[in-house]
Amino acid sequence: MKATGIVRKVDQLGRIVLPIEMRRLLNIGTDDEVKIYCDEERVIVTKCVLNCIFCGSEREPYYFKRKLICKVCLDEIAPVEAGQARSGEDAVHGG
Repeated sequence: MKATGIVRKVDQLGRIVLPIEMRRLLNIGTDDEVKIYCDEERVIVTKCVLNCIFCGSEREPYYFKRKLICKVCLDEIAPVEAGQARSGEDAVHGG
């Protein structure tokens, strides 16, 4: 973990401001979503990345029943939904 030397105060509502330097470094823009974790005595903030729930790909994510799925997985699932799945195949593509 890289030390930055930047100190921020927590306001009355529990908010802190991420310095512009960090937001630029992590490519976090206005209205981007971030994940917040606790790890022992640390608070970790990471940029949310939209990944396919099946292969983890970040390419062409679509929402299907409130879950993210990439175009490749969506195309693989379409024959299954239409009853055209080949038995015994559990092919997983790289992402």
